[in-house]
Amino acid sequence: MQALIFAVEEINSNPELLPNITLGYEVVDTCYTLRRAAQGTLSMLSRGTESTPNYNCHQGTRLAGVVGDSGSTRSILMAQILGLYQYPQISYFATSLVLSDRNLFPSFFRTVPSDEFQMRGLAQLVSHFGWSWVGLLANDNDYGQYGLQIAMQEIINSGACVAFTENILTGRPNRNAPRLAQVIKESTAKVVIAITGDSDWVIVLEELLRQNVTGKIWIATESWATSDLLTNERFQGILLGAIGFAIYSGQMPRFSEYLNSLHPSNDLYDPFIKEFWEQAFSCKWPSQKNVSLVDNVREQTCTGNERLESVLTKVDRRVSGNVYTAVYAIAWALHNLLNCTAGVGPFHHGACANISSFHPSHLLQYIKKVNFNTPAGNRVFFNESGNPPAIYDIVNWHLTSQGSLGQITVGKYDLSAPNGKRLYIDNGVINWASKTQIPPSKCSPSCPSGFRKVIVPGKPPCCYECARCPQGQISNQTDALDCHPCSWDMWPNLQQDRCLPRITEFLSYENPLGYSLAAISMLSSMIPLVILGIFIHYKNTPIVKANNYSLSYLLLLSLFLCFLCSLGFIGYPQPEKCLLRQVAFGMVFALCISCVLAKTITVVIAFNATKPGSRLRKWTGVKVSYCVIMLCALIQIIDCALWLIFSPPFHELDTDTKPGVIIVYCNEGSPTAFWCMLGYLGLLASISFIVAFLARRLPDSFNEAKLITFSMLAFLSLWVSFIPAYLSARGMYTVAMEVFAILSSSWAVVGCIFVPKCFIILFRPNLNSRENLIGKRT
Repeated sequence: MQALIFAVEEINSNPELLPNITLGYEVVDTCYTLRRAAQGTLSMLSRGTESTPNYNCHQGTRLAGVVGDSGSTRSILMAQILGLYQYPQISYFATSLVLSDRNLFPSFFRTVPSDEFQMRGLAQLVSHFGWSWVGLLANDNDYGQYGLQIAMQEIINSGACVAFTENILTGRPNRNAPRLAQVIKESTAKVVIAITGDSDWVIVLEELLRQNVTGKIWIATESWATSDLLTNERFQGILLGAIGFAIYSGQMPRFSEYLNSLHPSNDLYDPFIKEFWEQAFSCKWPSQKNVSLVDNVREQTCTGNERLESVLTKVDRRVSGNVYTAVYAIAWALHNLLNCTAGVGPFHHGACANISSFHPSHLLQYIKKVNFNTPAGNRVFFNESGNPPAIYDIVNWHLTSQGSLGQITVGKYDLSAPNGKRLYIDNGVINWASKTQIPPSKCSPSCPSGFRKVIVPGKPPCCYECARCPQGQISNQTDALDCHPCSWDMWPNLQQDRCLPRITEFLSYENPLGYSLAAISMLSSMIPLVILGIFIHYKNTPIVKANNYSLSYLLLLSLFLCFLCSLGFIGYPQPEKCLLRQVAFGMVFALCISCVLAKTITVVIAFNATKPGSRLRKWTGVKVSYCVIMLCALIQIIDCALWLIFSPPFHELDTDTKPGVIIVYCNEGSPTAFWCMLGYLGLLASISFIVAFLARRLPDSFNEAKLITFSMLAFLSLWVSFIPAYLSARGMYTVAMEVFAILSSSWAVVGCIFVPKCFIILFRPNLNSRENLIGKRT
């Protein structure tokens, strides 16, 4: 009220604003009730001692506009009445969103931003501090319910969740405080937004104090964020650390000086000064009954010598600043109406209104377009919905140096700022009750890196469980919604929070298995050469001659190549190596088994050719053996050639078989061709085994059949065992199995066919004689 009076007196003393025009005012107390608000509105319109709707009983000065009310519900009622007559109404504290509806309230304006902006800001405040689990309390009136709807929607849109929503029942004396305190106490939400006024909130605070509900962070709306009513020392345990939005603290030059000059002796017609004086200084004027006792202590008498400077230092003037701005808005609208130039006015054909007889609707047009700076330099205008520029201070409740509760400004919320800079908070000056940096408020603990959120059916999205990322995927941030796969050549670490290069696996020479097999292969390849040298050195001995030494030489050379071809499977599988290694293995082994088959056939033919009248004598030469070898080898050559032409082996990387490992291997191209090549070797070995087995009872002098039988039996056993082992092995062990099979089968042929002969040649030379062979034959 004093801000309104100060503004009117300041305008009247300003020769540049409304010159020769004097503003007056009338103050009506609504007493926080709808009935008194309606009565006051109608009495101002009637301008008489009684309210007479539709009549103006005072023919003197005109009513320009109405400043008020403070509450949204009462302002809505007043706006419905004043809108009928198109009287401008400027509220200084009504923030309800519904008042922005121009169809319902065409003449309503306000100098405090709409709740729509504040609730968006509250949601951004919640998001700024990382709170995702928030409770909501709201009055059951227009202010609380509209604010509750907007705040809840904005909070959900920002990704947070609402733990509970409860109404403060203003129609009940206790405001339903016991139930509210119980809900807040049992909730896991550490942050609660209270959309209420201080007079209703203080009743709930008393119940919270009684039930010892502490440890909550309260977010205040502008209606109680700077309330002196709540700074009582007993509320420190509850409200310390609270943070919220407050009306922007605009400046009013010389207002403090004006307030300090107030005195009951100077303002005899002001009924509030004496009452305020008694409350401020806890005294009674002599004219009052000052014998009342409070806590058995007699109240002191007011002397009039008390100084207001001592009690007005902490008075919050945010709401007063809005009243001050509202008066100036009406004054500037009147000033623009007064200075209207005929022909360019806002009315029909550019007409202007007469300030002595203007209609309320005339002034309404000027208020819509008002745009001015207050004496403090604050720019004021209204948008199409009658709202001012949305700007708020962010305040934090802390302990002052005197040990009482107070508020400090820790930031600002300005919707006129660019996106990303609308909310500014200095986190370093915020005083939290728990003394931690930012108290957490979450339904579920944060999921660390390497985990992802899993929504629990039937619960809010913020109440989730943490699940380890699937194999091959990572999450490198806290509370990740999804895990992301690594690139094909990367693999997660054990914590699954970053990707590492995959290990490359192949049968390398650096690997113990690789260099062991390579060493065995090279050493083994020398054995056929040593045996070949022995055979050449002892080529004239009977045992060498009797066993078709030319075929033996060729067989030993093929065995030498068999041992060496295993080296093609060791080392990095380059494309050229992939193309040739299986083909080389198949052709060399086909030559080896063909030689064995030729030797077997030669033994059979040689025995039968010695029988009288045998026609096989002409087949006893080496030509038959060579023809068998060439024919058998040719079939394998044709198979391998077709393989290389139509579906050749190729280099490939396998990232699926082993987690975190890139298996570098040779794709056989055509599995059918590979198994045909291997099957053909088995066929040759089987024929050799069968023929040798049938010839096992031939005379010893010609009998290699037993040795060939054992060698082919070992050969076939090894390769039959190789097939399941090859199919079940993975990675480099697949290659190792094939190398082992090659070496073992080659050793089977060497050991079974040539080692017994070398033993006789080197260690039993007495058996290596023609007489011995003939004797045995006889």
